[in-house]
Amino acid sequence: MNLQKVLGPDVVRPQLSSKTKADVIDEMLGILVATGKVKDEEAARTALLERERKMSTGMQHGIAIPHGKTEAVDALIACVAVSRVGIDFGSLDGQPARIFIMTLSPKNRTGPHIQFLAEVSELLRSKERRETMLQASTSQELLRILIS
Repeated sequence: MNLQKVLGPDVVRPQLSSKTKADVIDEMLGILVATGKVKDEEAARTALLERERKMSTGMQHGIAIPHGKTEAVDALIACVAVSRVGIDFGSLDGQPARIFIMTLSPKNRTGPHIQFLAEVSELLRSKERRETMLQASTSQELLRILIS
């Protein structure tokens, strides 16, 4: 999967204003809704929150990947955001999250969802890349770091 097909400056934010897990989900969902690609905001929110109830999407190294499968979208969509402050996301390593990748995908299509998550996970394995992302000050700069 080519990240450039999914990510653009309109869905990349270098400075989230949220301070809680619920607010991160709402703020990022709002970014995706603004693209016009979410047909039902409440259905999308429900899918994201149900996934979080099953198991937190907080990973390691300050990364969280809230995601859900829903009929509210026709194709995989994604949003990437960074917080200047760490947010408790119930991460595996117990550390606060600062890098967030949100995806929504249709219930009936698994391939693109798995492929996107695998590609993003590989991308974020680099400590240097994560640190550079945290320093980005504009959407264009953060996007360049992600797709380079």
